[in-house]
Amino acid sequence: MGINVVLALMIIVSFLIAIVLHEFSHALMARLLGDTTPASEGRQSLSLRAHLDPLGTLLCIILAFQPILALPVGLGWGQPIKPDPWKMKVGPNIGVFIVAWAGLLSSLLIGLVVAVLVRFLPLQLAENEFGLRLFQLIMVFASVNISLAIFNLIPLYPLDGYHILYALLPSRQAVQFAKSAPYGPMIILAIFFLLPFISQIAGGNSYLFDIPRYIMLGALNLISLITGYDISLFYMH
Repeated sequence: MGINVVLALMIIVSFLIAIVLHEFSHALMARLLGDTTPASEGRQSLSLRAHLDPLGTLLCIILAFQPILALPVGLGWGQPIKPDPWKMKVGPNIGVFIVAWAGLLSSLLIGLVVAVLVRFLPLQLAENEFGLRLFQLIMVFASVNISLAIFNLIPLYPLDGYHILYALLPSRQAVQFAKSAPYGPMIILAIFFLLPFISQIAGGNSYLFDIPRYIMLGALNLISLITGYDISLFYMH
């Protein structure tokens, strides 16, 4: 099967909304902990412009326009929130740790809440083309948010997993770990695209390195468990 343009556009729109809510949650948590730096930089906002990252968005677009068999997915990142750890009431390490989890958990919670709401939607909604597309869009939005939460567990900058691990490391190791930050985006791209390509060229199984696919399958299986529906049928219609 080829590229599903409607599905790709749904994924991109869902990602843009999800990433704004994700980054806003970071900024809001920082403020709740006493640091107004993100707010003063305009990051405690629901404006897309305030949070968009060109490379993170490009990654989402590429993955969204994958062929159906490759399982299109909405993964990427926004402009990282940079709170001042020393202004946080709970201390720098705990503050960074909590702020990092805030975005990740907000994406997961949004995805789960939307999935629960889907469970109460009548299936008759999907009996006409408009209703089916609406059903599909809701499913895609839920899956993108859950996928974003799973994706952000990876401990590479600018993902939340990087900040979580940084906050947990002893000072000396944290300083060494921080040196990987400038290379984080390139490492992510290499893992997502270069490793599968090399594996395929070498005659190996490229699915071993197909992390986006496994993230999306995890999200779809979780939504199917909550809703009781085979979500993949609606997702890839």
